Amino acid sequence: MRFDATQLKEMSSAVKAHALDAIRGAGSGHVGIVLGAADIITTIYANFLRRGQDKFVLSAGHGSALLYSVLKLAGYDIGDLRSFRKIGGLPGHPEFGLDGVFATTGPLGQGVGNAVGMALAAKIKKSDERVYCLCSDGDLMEGVSAEAITFAGRYKLDNLVLLWDDNGISIDGQALTDIDMAGRMTAAGWKVLRVSGNDFNKIDKALNDSFSARSPVFIQCKTIIGRDSSLAGTRAAHGFALPDSEMMRLVEKFISPMGESLWASVAKDAPAKYVLNQADVCPKNIKIPSVEEDISSRELSGMFLQELVSNGVSLIGGSADLSSSTCAKTKAHVSILPRKFSGNFIDYGVREHAMGAIMNGLAASGLRPYGSTFLVFSDYMRPSIRLAALSGLPVIYIFTHDSIAVGADGPTHQPVEQLASLRLIPNLNVFRPCNGAEVAYSWCTAISDIRKPSAIILSRQKIKQIETPKDADISRGAYVIHKARTGRIRGTIIATGSEVPLAVSVAERLGTDVQVVSMPSVATFRAQSRKYKSEILRGYIVAIEAASTAPWFEFADAVVGLDSFGISGDGDSVYSHFGFDTDAIVRDISSKMK
Repeated sequence: MRFDATQLKEMSSAVKAHALDAIRGAGSGHVGIVLGAADIITTIYANFLRRGQDKFVLSAGHGSALLYSVLKLAGYDIGDLRSFRKIGGLPGHPEFGLDGVFATTGPLGQGVGNAVGMALAAKIKKSDERVYCLCSDGDLMEGVSAEAITFAGRYKLDNLVLLWDDNGISIDGQALTDIDMAGRMTAAGWKVLRVSGNDFNKIDKALNDSFSARSPVFIQCKTIIGRDSSLAGTRAAHGFALPDSEMMRLVEKFISPMGESLWASVAKDAPAKYVLNQADVCPKNIKIPSVEEDISSRELSGMFLQELVSNGVSLIGGSADLSSSTCAKTKAHVSILPRKFSGNFIDYGVREHAMGAIMNGLAASGLRPYGSTFLVFSDYMRPSIRLAALSGLPVIYIFTHDSIAVGADGPTHQPVEQLASLRLIPNLNVFRPCNGAEVAYSWCTAISDIRKPSAIILSRQKIKQIETPKDADISRGAYVIHKARTGRIRGTIIATGSEVPLAVSVAERLGTDVQVVSMPSVATFRAQSRKYKSEILRGYIVAIEAASTAPWFEFADAVVGLDSFGISGDGDSVYSHFGFDTDAIVRDISSKMK
């Protein structure tokens, strides 16, 4: 059923009334976007969004009350609008998992990247799904949106429509968007349309015209923030600045029995709630990488990844222009190209942050994406990683070049604090494997865990392969990889990834009563029983990791680590310069292990 301008006006009024009432009840929220952009979102949901097929993303997540109001009126199962911003109720910004909410938004620009990922997912799945995204001035000022916009233009995602709530106002006053936003979008390969954001006929026509485009479509919707309020067109209208009496007056003004009735006709055709089905497991016959010579863990990961893809595990790979360095693209991969979406690998270009946001959109659409770059550049995509963890999206990150052993590229490319910072993100698996068995464990856990994203941290430099004992249980996150040969254990050395061979070398020099524990997953080990922890952490405990020291004092009495930036030089020399040397460590800790 198509609604005309008169009907849409009544439907929009009902949306405003419910949204404003929710904000008033919460005592906080964002009034300006409700009054300025309700006509846009109403037209999308009433006349264009095919429920259960198309997707809508509110990148301007501060307008959550507006989205919740539309969803409630359209029959989505989101609960009581009066619970807005209350504990256990509707969250202050949209969160993935609520019925009809396909992206966790609020940090500006992220939703634009998510929408690009959803549009790309539809192309990969050969679906005629369309993705609509409403963004604000702030979204378009953030760098992540610029990265995602240029990616979408290059890949000619003609099933994507980005609508700009162009009110010219941000919190500090005049919005400092590009002087020629339309020109920027045209240059990025988008079709640009301009309408009044409060003219239902023009909004409807522009959305209808978007179907004939051969590129993504950008609709510039000129609006007035806080329209119909005493603060209309001012920065004060952005938040919760109207007196209660005016809020009440506006609610009463927009109450529309006719609008409610029209929305009811939309709600009656509501399909079942959208549910993701992303579970996967490693095939039982897959080969665990096994080599006798020194090899980097990035190479081991590439070997195992090729086995996974060749054995039918449905992964959509990708890299921020570093696939040859991260070993993330194998012989089993075919690049996805503009208008040719049948491959299984995405060349993102140098767009780490957009890669993260786009992967969130792919995962929210039911695909299993992974993306790769150097560990030090995880900083560029950290906001997207955090949102994946908050949303419970099973995205996989391959981060290589994991320590100061990167060497000659110098401290700009030598990660120090990144490992600790990633481990601090709740609901994120972080793995740092040292050998083929641990690489396989990391990948298989990442694939089978559908409620968490995972980061696999890998070395550039070749490392000696220390074999995992047959009786070891890697799934506990930590295990004894080098056993003491006496009954009394004088000390335990904990290490991860590249430092495991070093730890074994140190243990062998210290004596037969020192063991080494490999800890590929700190968080998994932390969750183990006290009994298991005490069984493998015995005697004087030293942790060795070429990264920040502070977190390791949770388990260790002493830490060999790094709390300064690196230095330029060949990898072995840099490693030794900072004390990652068998002789130096033995001298330092031998007297402490009584």
